[in-house]
Amino acid sequence: MKVLDRKTLNRAVLERQFLLERSRASVREVFERLVALQAQEPNTPYLTLWARLADFRLEDLADLLTDRSVVRGTMLRGTQHMALAEDYLWLRPVVHETLLRARQAAFGRVSGDWDLDELATEARKILGAETLTRPRLVRRLAELWPGRDPQALGWSVQALLPIVHPPPSGLWNAAGAVPVAVADDWIGRPLDEAPDPGRLVRRYLAAFGPASVKDFQMWSGLRRMNSVFEELRPELRVYKDENGVELFDLPDAPLPDADTPAPVRFLPYFDNLILAYADRTRMMTDEQRKVVCVGAVTNPTLLVDGRVHGMWFLDHDRKNERAELTIELFAPVPDETAVEEEAARLLQFAAPEAEHKVRGVLRS
Repeated sequence: MKVLDRKTLNRAVLERQFLLERSRASVREVFERLVALQAQEPNTPYLTLWARLADFRLEDLADLLTDRSVVRGTMLRGTQHMALAEDYLWLRPVVHETLLRARQAAFGRVSGDWDLDELATEARKILGAETLTRPRLVRRLAELWPGRDPQALGWSVQALLPIVHPPPSGLWNAAGAVPVAVADDWIGRPLDEAPDPGRLVRRYLAAFGPASVKDFQMWSGLRRMNSVFEELRPELRVYKDENGVELFDLPDAPLPDADTPAPVRFLPYFDNLILAYADRTRMMTDEQRKVVCVGAVTNPTLLVDGRVHGMWFLDHDRKNERAELTIELFAPVPDETAVEEEAARLLQFAAPEAEHKVRGVLRS
């Protein structure tokens, strides 16, 4: 069985993530490759696409949200993502049981005597009549069941029903109350009735392979997936990493040369690349991971030669039209000019009207 070193694994995922060079693919094609883009922060998907695509514009994604080709909702790991509408229709059923378990863990104690089927039916009825913000939906439900925990009501509905968040949710710099709609009503098509986790495994490997079962479980939020991988084993290529861990991949997926150059890239909060593995040593050291991934937050990262070299934070004062980019480096960069040029491109994209400033600091 072939052993793949960390640098080969690094270049493989960078190539599949459009991070070895900016692609001229369409936004739709990026979604088709990457499955779903993390969207907890409103601007994250736009910065994710900017880092991967040549000439990406804000309206390239906004238009897909507005025409319902892309939807924002709870998907992988029980967190907010964006995905193509046609992918959401099969993906949401695959993660449904995971969302129900998370709901039970968080609110099972306060909702032990609730009729969850009745709650789902009433919520669907309310949302079938109009699109409401989440607070308004909770108030309507509280009128039916006075005294129930409002937070438990809102999150329970989001787990029980396939909920999406229509625009203006998901638009650049969007803020305020989040609209909610039932996905099959918003998309205009029913969800798949037979969840197929194997389909998600194949899509994951196309975007992040070679990878282990634990890597897939970390990325997807699904558990006990060994049997699914075993069923797929005859159609997959199998490797090992330097620690002897079994890695799976699609048989025709590319493995670039480990010495392929990797450009400087600024990745946003919760970027897919950083969250895609249980073992993240192909991108960073375990010590760096403790700084980048803190609790539920995954900080923005600077890639140099394909690996995490630091973090970055953008302070955009829109009122005074000033934007300061602070780069916290784990070590001095070998090519300061390349970092400065990419930082300038980031500021021009994220804050085009502002006065720009870049500040670099070396973490102690």
